[in-house]
Amino acid sequence: MYKISGWLSPTSILLATALCLSAQTATIFPAAPIELPGVADSNSPSHWSNGKLVLFNSDGMPIRSEGSSLETLGKVRATRFYSYEHVPLWIEATWKAPGGQLYAWYHHEVFLNCADNPVSAPEIGALRSDDDGISFRDLGIILSAAGESDCQTKNYFFGGGTGDFSAIPDQNGEYIYFLYSSYSGGASSQGVAVARMKVEDRDQPAGRVFKYFSGDWEEPGLGGTESPIFAAATSWASANADAFWGPSVHWNTYLNRYVMLLNHTCCSTDWPQEGIYVSFSADLSHPETWLPPTKIFDGGGWYPMAHGLEANGTDKLAGRTARFFQGSHSEWLLEFHLP
Repeated sequence: MYKISGWLSPTSILLATALCLSAQTATIFPAAPIELPGVADSNSPSHWSNGKLVLFNSDGMPIRSEGSSLETLGKVRATRFYSYEHVPLWIEATWKAPGGQLYAWYHHEVFLNCADNPVSAPEIGALRSDDDGISFRDLGIILSAAGESDCQTKNYFFGGGTGDFSAIPDQNGEYIYFLYSSYSGGASSQGVAVARMKVEDRDQPAGRVFKYFSGDWEEPGLGGTESPIFAAATSWASANADAFWGPSVHWNTYLNRYVMLLNHTCCSTDWPQEGIYVSFSADLSHPETWLPPTKIFDGGGWYPMAHGLEANGTDKLAGRTARFFQGSHSEWLLEFHLP
């Protein structure tokens, strides 16, 4: 218990908030297994539309399914695009605007011309759909890495880039926040970073997304520098990378907090999964308030995700108990606890 009196600076308030948040916990319980309809090589965003849950799985190209619940999602159908300039792509985040338009954001891999090392460097782009995700218009690339790609990387997947992310609006509906994986530069600029865009700029997002760097939101999304929330302990370019990546974020109505699930790789090639971790924050606008990640699962699969079980539950909104996925598979529930 911390008793605080007198005048508090903004930094003191943030520290006090972090201390209060530190007692939030999450526990995993077994549950009847379910499988999503498609292969999930990324986060799998969902939204509700006319009483139906609509969900996207991606493995190089997105597929769409819908049903009355997670357990009753129907047959998949390929998502159509008016332009295929940025394929392959993985839809990792969606948001349905009050007017009914569906916005989505994708991870796109640009393959590098690296002799004897077929790696790529991802970037993040934006989409808009006026038919609930059956087809999309490409709004262009909005987040890309600073600096040059590295053909000498030892991780065998990426030679730099920015991707493996989630996106979520703040509770005021003012900004969309992107929590993404940075694979470029030195270890201090790699890890899980954050950028944001004003909601009003969603139809023309290119050049209007800004990265968080050194306490400000002024670095351009295209080529700017970031200050990771959780920096890599060992560079992605090494043979023994040690880093968090692939954040999945939701607003938790029971905790009244944002919850982030994370992959953690350590400490050899081929991205071995050391464990799955959780972090909490009350304020997306202050990335420094995210708590140090706590392990909730040893080993496990890529792309952990919590999906709400309430009538309006999605990958972005959950309550005290949520379905816990690793990729397309779930045989667990994730329960959150207050002190």
